[in-house]
Amino acid sequence: MSEQEVDIAQQIIDELAPLKGVRVIAAMSGGVDSSVMAVLLKEAGLDVIGVFLNVWDYSRDEVSGHGSCCSLDDSYDARRVADHIGIPFYVMDMREEFRRNVIAPFVADYESGRTPNPCERCNRFVKFGALLDSADKLEAAYVATGHYVQRRDDGDGFHLFKGNDARKDQSYFLATTSKAQAERILFPVGGLEKDDTRRLAHYFQLPTADKHESQDICFIPAGDRIAFLKREGAQAGFRAGDIVDGEGRVLGRHQGIAHFTLGQRKGLGLPDGPWHVVALDGTTARVAVAHPEDAMIGGVDVGEVVWIRQPHAGEAVTAKVRYQMQPAACVLEYVDESLRVSFERPQKPSAPGQVAAFYAGDELLGGGIVSRVG
Repeated sequence: MSEQEVDIAQQIIDELAPLKGVRVIAAMSGGVDSSVMAVLLKEAGLDVIGVFLNVWDYSRDEVSGHGSCCSLDDSYDARRVADHIGIPFYVMDMREEFRRNVIAPFVADYESGRTPNPCERCNRFVKFGALLDSADKLEAAYVATGHYVQRRDDGDGFHLFKGNDARKDQSYFLATTSKAQAERILFPVGGLEKDDTRRLAHYFQLPTADKHESQDICFIPAGDRIAFLKREGAQAGFRAGDIVDGEGRVLGRHQGIAHFTLGQRKGLGLPDGPWHVVALDGTTARVAVAHPEDAMIGGVDVGEVVWIRQPHAGEAVTAKVRYQMQPAACVLEYVDESLRVSFERPQKPSAPGQVAAFYAGDELLGGGIVSRVG
């Protein structure tokens, strides 16, 4: 590793130094990011306890879970890293919390026509909900993760910003984290580029230095969402129905709304395309489509809104309502119990159930869950 990379590691260690001796739970997923996070905390002199969250019983599946997030293999890798750097390590059984707060809503959303975001719910209810409760029992002041999000504390309190590596920024998935939760979370690798994280893993000779990243949803390691939903009993999502255009004309038939997400344009098999899915009705089992120019949206309604920092009067705010979307200029206005997000320019469609994240520049202000699109 170059002298520059050593300096990067030392800079992070120096920034963490004021917390020397403070107890922190390192949420270790078995991946390279959380492994580097844990070793940086240890090098800075914090009292680190490594914790792996067991959220899913892979013995239920026909696959081992290898290559997915939070699998049995990942638990083994996390323990190897903890042993290597010399910190205590525990596996916490979070399967009940995960099924109640992630799996059950995931299935219900696909039956009703919503498009869920399971990673967001896992962060909000399990990683930063149940895990912080466990931190209290262990008398830990903080929970630390390997998310690519930056935290900065100043005289006004703490602030969260996008990760320094734009390709890996994960602030979107923390937009619904409450202020009380976020105040107790540390993100030691948030200022790193992903390549630097991996080089630091080699520098510290971590067992996960060359480990590939997981891409699948942790509880669907084979990537077959439809098979999972059927196995979980999501019958309402597999009722046959009509595919209609904006004027209600029937263009085709389908085998269940669970096969679709709002904004989808591939695999529709309709004439006179291209088409985008613009509405899913869990009551009538109808799928509505529109041509791209008619599928653009002017805004969304957002519920379950939380603020890490509320925007100042007149402050320029942007929002993203899909993970791959670039934040777009918008106006926020409360209407009844929902927050109306009106974009200055039409955007590609989002879907009810997705996260709406609000920003002021690179600062994450907060977010909520999209309840209505259009």
